Amino acid sequence: MAGASQDWISKDFYKVLGVSKDASQEQIKKAYRKLARKYHPDRNPGDTTAEEKFKEAGEAYSVLSNPDQRKQYDAIRALGGGGARFTAGGGGNNGGFDDIFSQMFGGGGAGRTTFRSGGAGFDDVFQMFTGRGGNQGGFGFQAQPQAQRGQDQHASVSLPLRQAVSGTTVKLNANGHSLTARVPACVEDGQKIRVRGKGAPGANGGPNGDIIITVHVEKHPVYEMRGRDIYVNVPVSFGEAALGGDVDVPTLDGGSVRVRVPAGSSTDKLLRVRGHGVPAQRSGGKAGDLYVRLKVVVPRKMGRDATEAVRAFVAATAEADPRADFRRMAAS
Repeated sequence: MAGASQDWISKDFYKVLGVSKDASQEQIKKAYRKLARKYHPDRNPGDTTAEEKFKEAGEAYSVLSNPDQRKQYDAIRALGGGGARFTAGGGGNNGGFDDIFSQMFGGGGAGRTTFRSGGAGFDDVFQMFTGRGGNQGGFGFQAQPQAQRGQDQHASVSLPLRQAVSGTTVKLNANGHSLTARVPACVEDGQKIRVRGKGAPGANGGPNGDIIITVHVEKHPVYEMRGRDIYVNVPVSFGEAALGGDVDVPTLDGGSVRVRVPAGSSTDKLLRVRGHGVPAQRSGGKAGDLYVRLKVVVPRKMGRDATEAVRAFVAATAEADPRADFRRMAAS
């Protein structure tokens, strides 16, 4: 009892929250929330000063936000002169705890108060000042529950390549409700999209969590997106690779572009076609490029004339060793 009342006498809770003594409950709440956000341990890790101010604000709010406790606090502060100290026991007029109780309840000698069992005794006085029965023990104040943000929730979606390039909307189920989320253009495989405020609900007035969507881009049999560039595997014949020529390459948007194959090209030779990747309106103002990767295709079956022609070609190029560089690199 003495410890709790001593705190009420010696601490100016209005000053702690930075409000006047006639502040409304709404003003008190607003002031507390501002301080709680400013000095919250999560925002000030390891800062003992901030931690102490956070505790002081919570203690002040726990008293001033309760109309009954605030009324009792104001009465004790008025009787104690807004900061008087008290001592337990002792005679004489010491202007402390005994005097306050003598003025409020009477009884006892000069500056002394006698508590008796039965009637308005110690338990009744204890309950008046703390709101708790005298047999419960402890004088701590119940801290106001802190607002807590809801947990983030996770989901995943799988998109065809063309939708990943152009952007799309997807539908999800979150917390028992249907949710539509926008997937931006040029999203890449494994990229995460955050939908704010649609996760698990917060507690004690805290904000909702978010939904984090992981996007998986399905593999395309021909195309591959890398940023704003598009890579495409293009089959060419042995004659086109050896002698060179023009081939029409289909583009991701449904059109086509003519590409010149240089003579003497081999499989995996990469040709760049500027401006034919992801369109500028999809990639943020600058079009990507198209990279054509050649794949030399040899017929599985050849007629007699074709076979003889190949044999003649092999004989004519017998001195050319296609694996010379390979052996050199293998030996390095």
